[in-house]
Amino acid sequence: MSQTVRIYHNPRCSKSRAACALLQEKGITAEVVDYLRTPPSRDELARIVQRLGMRPEEIVRTGEAVYKESYRGRTLSDDEWLDALAAHPILIERPIIIVGDKAVVGRPPERVLELL
Repeated sequence: MSQTVRIYHNPRCSKSRAACALLQEKGITAEVVDYLRTPPSRDELARIVQRLGMRPEEIVRTGEAVYKESYRGRTLSDDEWLDALAAHPILIERPIIIVGDKAVVGRPPERVLELL
């Protein structure tokens, strides 16, 4: 594959590990970003959701404590959700796989195949 494959990965997440394994099985070396250690900037998050064809709220993990404590029941604009995701990267759904100008949320992990 000539394009760079990037995966926003949480090594503690089974779905994220499965997506990495699937890429490896296909012989694809991906740029792995541990997004909790190296969080994407707000601008990078905006580019990610654009590539996903989604709104920022659609990649929010609603089961996380910070969501339940600070965001549940609130109506936020896209800009406010981008601010929240940048401030609390644990809220970012995972894994997110990017190839060129396209991206998918790897749930289930086999969704990565849509980009290959």
